[in-house]
Amino acid sequence: MDNLRLSVNNSRTRLVVASMVLSTILTATVLALVYVTANRSIESETRSVVSAELTGLADEYERRGLIGLITAIERRLPSASERDALYLLTDRFGNKLAGNLKHWPEDIAAGSGWVDLEVRRADNDELVPVSAASIRLPGGERLIVGRDAVARQQFDRVLLRSVALALGIALLLSLLTGWLFTRLVFSRLSDIASTAENIVSGDLSRRMPIRGTGDEFDQVAGTLNTMLDRIEELISNLRTTSNSIAHDLRSPLSRLKQRVEALSDPDKSDQDREIDIARATTEVDHVLRVLGQLTEISRAEAGLGREQFEDVDLHQLVEDVVDLYEPVAADQNVRLEVSGQAKPIQGHRPLLSQALSNLLDNALRYAPKDSTITVSLAEDITCTRVSVRDEGPGVPEQDLPRLQQPFVTLDPARTERNAGLGLALVAAISRMHGGSFEARNCDPGLETTLKLAR
Repeated sequence: MDNLRLSVNNSRTRLVVASMVLSTILTATVLALVYVTANRSIESETRSVVSAELTGLADEYERRGLIGLITAIERRLPSASERDALYLLTDRFGNKLAGNLKHWPEDIAAGSGWVDLEVRRADNDELVPVSAASIRLPGGERLIVGRDAVARQQFDRVLLRSVALALGIALLLSLLTGWLFTRLVFSRLSDIASTAENIVSGDLSRRMPIRGTGDEFDQVAGTLNTMLDRIEELISNLRTTSNSIAHDLRSPLSRLKQRVEALSDPDKSDQDREIDIARATTEVDHVLRVLGQLTEISRAEAGLGREQFEDVDLHQLVEDVVDLYEPVAADQNVRLEVSGQAKPIQGHRPLLSQALSNLLDNALRYAPKDSTITVSLAEDITCTRVSVRDEGPGVPEQDLPRLQQPFVTLDPARTERNAGLGLALVAAISRMHGGSFEARNCDPGLETTLKLAR
């Protein structure tokens, strides 16, 4: 895809750059924190050691006097180079009494606190950086104790190089990670975009690729495929409906035209005219009935009427519809029975009554005399089922999936009584309620089920 290539202006590049910048900032912040913490820790440790040593030498002066202090400093000097320790004791006039520093640093007053400076060592006359603290003794003598900062400066340089190297590696890794991440994301998006273009071009059989990883992309692809299946089904139904409308309405409209034209025949008797008018009215009623059922199916498929959902007692609704059909069933010597229970659900009461009525109409159409039609209720954790079972001949297995399609009837020819829209309306109402329509042969008879989401 052209819009997915790596270029300066596309979203892939921006995502890589954003990932790289954020990772670099985060890494730099962590490394800077490590650097500052390490330096502060070393400096704090140095100050603690120097302060403790300075306090110890001051205590030595109080206990043993100046000679004892000089002796204590001289005792420390042999190991001073190993510890990077520096000492200098002068009299009140600045004359050196003991230590490994050449002279008292200029512009440093005794007791001025912690200082960083450069001084010359007495053993090799080198100018070295020093971190030190000083005090003035009660006799006017001055004492300075410090640590050679060369090793610490070398450590700083090594640490800075390590930080720079780590930052560079982090930058490269963030670039690689960002590229791999965007490659993964945009490859999946490219698959979806390519499939979508094929679908837009008219190939409705194409589906979003699923790689079987179960990740969010597979979940989105599965949802899109379900949507595409539903769209393809609706378009197929639309084609079937359009063709069936043309077929089913052509005959009654043609007959209606003939009846109307016959009314203008001057030789017709009044009785014949009345017959033609009655037949024309029958044709009009059939057309209006078909159009009305199509409108109801369309409204149910579109979900219109959801705002009228209310608590529906399904058992009471079934009882009411069965009571309504009892006289019709009695005329055909058919018994109606109700079994099972179900909790109330949220639904459209008139449409649910219409759906059950259509199921009973279908059952009564094929139920033999002296048989029983059973209306049963059942429920589980996901749905409530309203089933109608007759004891008729059933339906060929290959025709069961077609029952819920508009204008599908197993009659050799459609009649005014049955246009093949009843079960299609039931299926639309079930989908409106988050469920589905099912039909199965029970040997004997057919069981149609309206599944409703709880």
